[in-house]
Parts: sequence; structure tokens; C-alpha cells
Amino acid sequence: MSGTINLALSQQFDMDGRPLSGGLLYFFAAGSTTPQSAFQDSALTILHPNPVILDASGRVPMFYLASTLAEGNASGQIKIRLSDKTGVTIIAADNLLIIGPAGGGGGGGGGVDPNTVLKTGDIKIRYDNATLAGFVRCNGNTIGATGSSATELADTTLAQALYEYLWAFPNITLQSATKGADAHADFIALKRLILPDVRGRVIAGLDDMGAAAANRLTTAGFGVSGIILGNVGGTETIAFAKANFPTGATLPATGLTWSGSWSQGTTSNATYGFTGNPSGTLFSDNNDWARSVGSTGALSGGVSVATPPVASGSVTIPSFTPTGSIFLSGGMTMSGSVSGSVGGTVSLGGSSTPVKTTQPTMVMMIYIKL
Repeated sequence: MSGTINLALSQQFDMDGRPLSGGLLYFFAAGSTTPQSAFQDSALTILHPNPVILDASGRVPMFYLASTLAEGNASGQIKIRLSDKTGVTIIAADNLLIIGPAGGGGGGGGGVDPNTVLKTGDIKIRYDNATLAGFVRCNGNTIGATGSSATELADTTLAQALYEYLWAFPNITLQSATKGADAHADFIALKRLILPDVRGRVIAGLDDMGAAAANRLTTAGFGVSGIILGNVGGTETIAFAKANFPTGATLPATGLTWSGSWSQGTTSNATYGFTGNPSGTLFSDNNDWARSVGSTGALSGGVSVATPPVASGSVTIPSFTPTGSIFLSGGMTMSGSVSGSVGGTVSLGGSSTPVKTTQPTMVMMIYIKL
């Protein structure tokens, strides 16, 4: 689709501000000294002379330029030089973008050529669900030359431009092949190149982008380095492990026992008790002598117990609060040790269901420019 640049129909002036009568406008292929044709019609059938000659008022006539590979201009750009009629340069510019005619309105013009408004490798996001002329989808499919059996179909010449552009990046690989000496040789050899795959992925900026790393995408959190172009990381869900829970949690004592022997050195009543707030059976021995908290009330001040039926025997305290302590009076002596464990099993009532990590997201089609 032909296009033009903003010099068309403009009035130009010389160094003294006078109309550039008879000025000369030269066209060249971008980045070279090769002359490029300009045309009087958008169909590119009627040639202008090269250089185009400005009229007596210094106005540039309307001109049209090839802007696509099919028309003979693969870059979609142009180089120009404008001089006065004696050859003194007024304007010189290179790599000017050729823009196609605007669409819509009553003029019935065509749309802007997608091959001239973006550069090879540019990303385009579109509310669409189909292929798009001048682009391929970032879906992990392959591109290559005709005969390569690439899965993402594209014009061979346009595919070559993207192929050779992407080939240089380390994270871009070939399908069932290793990279050779250069991208052009691999393309001609019908090797298939795997396109970037952003299916179901959110695009993020490199963590450094030419500056110091921001440490927002680190290997510890992202899973891979956030400063390497094309790296992919993250996951839709995570499962909590023991290390994910906070430290410092305490659990109740279970299974604590005091085992040993006792002897009663006097016939008077003895006093036994706990400081703290024990629970469960207070004492239990082989004579089935027992007192419970429920029957004696609070034990923090001590509990009087009648003279036991025997002067000595074994005793076990099956359960008490770990912060409490036992005290004895009235001639009772006890010896032994505490055994058991603190902790036990506590049920949190969960089901080990992974936690969702997906942020609020809308899905679109993502294309890359051929």
C-alpha cells in the first residue's frame, strides 16, 4: 500500500526565507545512496522525475512512495535531500517513516498499512481472537521459511525479518535443531524458530531495564532471574509448607508424668498442692487414692489431704500445667523425675488446598510484528 511523507504539498523556503522556487527534492532508499522512485498516483504507475522539482512558489507537488516489500520497499522508510536549484542543501533526512492514507470518512481511502507503523519485534495487544496481517501470535508456535513446516503461517520474507531479529536472543531456541553460524543460514536451512510464548502469562518489565535492579522480581520470589530478557517464572498456585508459618507458636503440654516414690513420716495430715492452675488427676497411687481438681477446688493455696492409708508407696502425677510446681508439707517426702513430651498433635482443620496467586486479570491476544 503506497504512502507519503509530510513534505508532500508543503511550501519550502530558502535560507533567506524566500520561497524555494525550483527547489530539488531527491529520494533514496533508507540508509543508502540508491535512488528511490516517487510517483504521481497512489497506484504507483506514473513516475515523478528524481529529483522532484518544486513550483515557482516553492511548493512540493503531491507524491506517493512504495512502503511495502511487495512494492519494493521492505523497510517502509525513505531518505530525502532537499536543495535549492543551485544544489545547496536545505534539508537532509534519513529513515523517514512512510505513512499510508487514512481510512474512513467520505473519501473511501484505505487503512494504514500495518507493516509501516511498527518495527519488527514490536508487541501489539489487541482485543481479538484471530490472526492479524503483518503479525504472528506469541503462542510458542514456530516460524520459518516456506518448506520448513512452521506452525505459525506467515509471508516468507516477512517471517525472515522476525526470524533473524529473534534468533540473536539467548532465550529464543530452534525446534528440534541447534543454532548454526548465523540466523540467515538457519532460516535458509529450513530450521524452525520457536516464538515467545506468553499464553496465560502477564508481561512484566525487566527488573533493571538499563538501571540498577529494583529487586521486585528476584530469583527468590520469581523463581528465575528478573534481569534476563525472556525469562519466565511464577505459578498460578502455591502450597504452604511448615517453613511458611510464623515462629514462636506454643502448644499445650500432653502426656507429662511425675513418677517416683513417697513416704509419710508422720501420722498427721499432709498438705499437697500445686502453684499455677493444674488440671486433671492430682495424685494417683497403687492404693487408688485420688483427688481431683473438681472435688477440691482451686489448688493454688494448697489442699489438705487425710493421712494416706499406707506410709509409703509409688505415686504418678499424670497431668499438670508445665509452669506449675508441686509443694509438700506435713512430713511428706517425694523423689523422682518428670517425663513425657510437650506438644502433641494439633489439628488446624485444613485440607492442604493450594493458595491461589493469580492477580485480577483480563486476557487479550498478544502479537509480535513480522
